[in-house]
Amino acid sequence: MSVKSLIINPGSTSTKIGVFEDETLLFEETLRHSTEEISKFACIVDQKDFRKSIILDLMKEKDFDIHTLDVVVGRGGLLKPIPGGTYEVSDDLLADLKAGVQGEHASNLGGILAREIAGEIGVKSYIVDPVVVDELMPEARYSGVPEIPRISIFHALNQKAVAKRYARENGKAYEDLNLIVVHMGGGVSVGAHLKGKVIDVFNALDGDGAFSPERAGGVPTGGLIKMCFSGNYTEKEVYKKFVGNGGLNAYLNTNDMRDVMKMAETDDHAREIRDAFMLQVSKDIGSMACVLKGKVDAVIVTGGIAYNEHIVSGLKEAAEWIAPFTVYPGEDELLALAQGALRVMKGEEKAMQY
Repeated sequence: MSVKSLIINPGSTSTKIGVFEDETLLFEETLRHSTEEISKFACIVDQKDFRKSIILDLMKEKDFDIHTLDVVVGRGGLLKPIPGGTYEVSDDLLADLKAGVQGEHASNLGGILAREIAGEIGVKSYIVDPVVVDELMPEARYSGVPEIPRISIFHALNQKAVAKRYARENGKAYEDLNLIVVHMGGGVSVGAHLKGKVIDVFNALDGDGAFSPERAGGVPTGGLIKMCFSGNYTEKEVYKKFVGNGGLNAYLNTNDMRDVMKMAETDDHAREIRDAFMLQVSKDIGSMACVLKGKVDAVIVTGGIAYNEHIVSGLKEAAEWIAPFTVYPGEDELLALAQGALRVMKGEEKAMQY
């Protein structure tokens, strides 16, 4: 019997929704929200009724009866650190999404909206592999400063989805493989997947690892300390320099790798920045190979920048000696969310308890 699912993926200025029958997309829509509309709300949770209304209005426009749904799935938000998997939106999980236990983010609304819509039609609601998935081995948590442990915030949804896709396409279980997964989008995360667990990963939000289109990644500590105490910047300004205005934005005033590639055709500085990006990501791959003690079945490259053949070729030249490369360009978050719920609905996995 097929499973119909409504998938809800809220962003800061949009809400992406999709309706699936098993893994077949029936329709999808990106509902845009103007700054004026969003600015009316004091906090993200207050946007719930506004976003719910436009989702239900779209269902009516599509002449889709929501009572035919079997499950509603939301993008997971900034919860407490949890292992990967598909989680039913329990009362405790819902409360932590509303409270924003690790911060306010539009993705927190995913589980909240899923729970409310599902409750009204009498079906289950889930989230899948939120960014706070934490399966780090104990040794990976040490930074060298006891007050600042290394943390796991990364593109867990897409990393887990492509790792499972690779396993399925090669007739193996994800839990039997050692993989290095490289996600390259607005942020970059490189993770070591050991037998189904991401035991080490570079924090893609505001931590270590390669710089990305919008983030600085790891920087020289001494220079950072001097910047913070120079008196020239507020805490908020420093943070923005590293998260949002860092990386390619800082060097070349663009967060689009396609622009960088165009610049690099005639500009030596842009060419150096492009090559530095490839160098840093390659070094991250090498680091994770050491975490896996050289026993790597495949390196999987994904995210929007994986469409760039020059970048992928550069990574292969530097690191294909570690393991064969497989490239899954882009990220299909709606499908990944649908697949997570489907595995539970069809008994292939057990729902995780928050």
